[in-house]
Amino acid sequence: MSGQANIEEQHRTLEHALSERMVNHALTILRDWDRQLGGGLYSDRIQALEQNYRSLFQYYLSADDPDRDAIHDSLTTDTYRLMDEMYGDMRLQRGLAREIVSFDPERPESVVDYFSNCVHLREEDYEWWSDLMADESRSGMALLAITAINHNLRDQFCEASLRSMIDALDTDNGLVQSQLMVFTLLALIQWDIRIDFFPALQDAFVEKIGDGEFAFSAMCSLIKAPHALTATDINTINWEGDEATLMENLKQMSKQMPKDEEEYLEEITLMLPDTWIFSLLVGDDETRQGHVAQVYLETGNMMLMWDRMYDAEEWLLERLRSDEATPRDYMNYGHCCFVRGDRLMAYENYREARRLCSSLRQFYDIFRPDRRMLVEKGIPLEQVYMMEDQLLKA
Repeated sequence: MSGQANIEEQHRTLEHALSERMVNHALTILRDWDRQLGGGLYSDRIQALEQNYRSLFQYYLSADDPDRDAIHDSLTTDTYRLMDEMYGDMRLQRGLAREIVSFDPERPESVVDYFSNCVHLREEDYEWWSDLMADESRSGMALLAITAINHNLRDQFCEASLRSMIDALDTDNGLVQSQLMVFTLLALIQWDIRIDFFPALQDAFVEKIGDGEFAFSAMCSLIKAPHALTATDINTINWEGDEATLMENLKQMSKQMPKDEEEYLEEITLMLPDTWIFSLLVGDDETRQGHVAQVYLETGNMMLMWDRMYDAEEWLLERLRSDEATPRDYMNYGHCCFVRGDRLMAYENYREARRLCSSLRQFYDIFRPDRRMLVEKGIPLEQVYMMEDQLLKA
């Protein structure tokens, strides 16, 4: 296994171990990282965590304290923080990241390069970044910096970076605030498993969003129109001209989303309903539940509409009467027909979806993931397979 693959695999193992609060297992890997980094820079901190873990283990055996889980969570958080710092150093050592020590605050290219790639941002960097967010005369540069720090967060979790984005959410600059909200949501969704171990981040976000209407609207925009949110190829930007020109260039570039960006956003929207942020912004609010389910349906995804089949069928029927119907719309309408017992109508809509697909493989790529939900809604599995056989022969 290559060095790059090995370090990334170990990082995934660490993420999983700490999500299960398996601190001791994580510390074993971190001890090995410390050896590879050399110099024993982290030895004392690892030893302290190991001692705390042993003490906690003995405490578990001898006491029945309701606070012991909170102590375990705090120890896990401390281990996460150490892991993040060491992971940055390991990425530098393996050539997965570049050592960057400064940037030119007047040059957009320098700002983007620094905040996108710097492994260990400094306190003074965040102070400059925070001042920039509040400066309406430099909105273009602020948008660049937000995009850059978001890309950094995708590669590696950073508590301070995420906190800086949350803290800036109350800016009076509407354009910057919108961008901040979307990218903050992206980070909170991507790193959802961690969020419960960082309650200060949760509390800070809750405090900033008030009644949550703006955040909820941004979340729905994230689901419905990801192509208008971001762009990754910063090298295509025309840096010449004033701030207004730069913002217009950014806006135009955001419509040319690379494939990996599209895949990333699709993954984010699929995992969203199982995240803390979704529970916070939607929860038991039936109005918001219905709205977000409709938003997913409008993107072709039935994932939240299986319990709202009547509403889904009504909307899909109108959609099929328009000139905008997609193979996915016909597929979803077929699901509605299948579940309510109209097998013939289901077949006709599935067949139309197949006709509109560029290949049989494309058709089954969107049909087969839904088989589980069809069965859960009462369709016998053998009938699902029989329907597939009929479509294959059609």
